[in-house]
Amino acid sequence: MVIVDSQVHVWGANTPARPWPQRAHPHREAPVGHEEMLDWMDQAGVHRAVIVPPSWEGDRNDLAISAAVAHPDRFAVMGRFNPDVANATETLQGWLEQPGMLGMRFAFHLPALLQPLLEGRYEWVWQAAEARDIPVMILVRQAMIPAIDAIAARHPGLRIVMDHMALTAGETEAEAFRDFDRLLTLASRPNVAVKATALPKYTDEQYPFLRIQDYVRRVHQAFGPKRLFWGSDITNSRVPYRQHIDMWLHEARWLPEADKAWVLGRGIMEWLRWG
Repeated sequence: MVIVDSQVHVWGANTPARPWPQRAHPHREAPVGHEEMLDWMDQAGVHRAVIVPPSWEGDRNDLAISAAVAHPDRFAVMGRFNPDVANATETLQGWLEQPGMLGMRFAFHLPALLQPLLEGRYEWVWQAAEARDIPVMILVRQAMIPAIDAIAARHPGLRIVMDHMALTAGETEAEAFRDFDRLLTLASRPNVAVKATALPKYTDEQYPFLRIQDYVRRVHQAFGPKRLFWGSDITNSRVPYRQHIDMWLHEARWLPEADKAWVLGRGIMEWLRWG
């Protein structure tokens, strides 16, 4: 079984030569390079990982691409794309020509970031990504899922991945899952998949996170194993790396054995066409 983490971050130090725009706070102050990430992956038994460049570095993909160049069999990239820069159209046209680049990742979890989406200003991006077969990962709160559903309906050829099950950072348990049923409505769109990532931070429960598993089981029932991808977001995790994997591999009694290979790696590789 090939185990593929659908979301990890690497980043550099905040320096005058490479300043952070500070769109968000880092998971930890010390940078995390790809060699350190590889050590963590090796210790946990993770074969591959999708690097999502973090928001606090701005719209930079350089360190993620460098990791994919150095270890193409271990890392690939879902890069940050800014539709508002002057050369955005030209950049999008050559997006997948970048080493290790598999697609784009967008974060609409804050009001300032969400407004352009609601205004329809990024419609040209969805249209261009669909035409060029560029998959997208989208971070949005569950309350905004109807907007994503509308995009998926207008662009049935656009492969969309819902990050973190559309949960909101800083919320746990009933608060985090109050609009959970909205996520399940997207299952009727065959071009939408779900990342079940960073799960332990949405519960106060300890391993094996049985209450969280109840919600994930419902995602599995709705979307199936080929559209459900595990991930750790390990630099923002309160638990050991291996527990993220063992929850699926050994503790998810509801998950058929035949489905584990899909959820733990095969699904994300096929969805993003990585190898």
